[in-house]
Amino acid sequence: MVKNRTSERYGLASILLHWIMLLMVLAVYATIELREFWPKGSPTREMLKNWHFMLGLSIFGLVWLRIGARLVWSAPAPLQGPAWRNRIAMATHLSLYLFLIAMPVAGWLVLSGEGKPIPFFGFELPPLVATSPALAKQVEEFHELGGTIGYVLIGLHAAASLFHHYILKDRVLSRMSPGRS
Repeated sequence: MVKNRTSERYGLASILLHWIMLLMVLAVYATIELREFWPKGSPTREMLKNWHFMLGLSIFGLVWLRIGARLVWSAPAPLQGPAWRNRIAMATHLSLYLFLIAMPVAGWLVLSGEGKPIPFFGFELPPLVATSPALAKQVEEFHELGGTIGYVLIGLHAAASLFHHYILKDRVLSRMSPGRS
């Protein structure tokens, strides 16, 4: 493991994964929100649900790559500032990673419990549990609550980045920006 905190920026792998995953998370939210515009059982609604599942499961895979990249190429040292701000940043990042792991697993559990196929780009993944409508309903409620919490976490993360960039005028945002800072 390379633990070098001399860089002022995140590594290219971390930067690319960050922005690719952001686009995928936005697509996951868009697909599940847009499905409401089509009647239940319609081909468009079913297609949007399938894309929601497949993109969510893709995020699950990518988050592990991102964690691996973080372990191999550590993050830059925290910028100067109050310790409480660094603790909040760490807690927010840990919460985002937990969110990116828990939500796809919950979605997979819902489909498994409902006895539905788990589509993944032309393949069908195995169920995680035996069919159990009661379990599926409980996990679905957790998944929906998690989706709402995700809006808040992502919003806080984005707001903090913009606060650092425009108010504090520090390098937090530029350290994760593609291209040169």
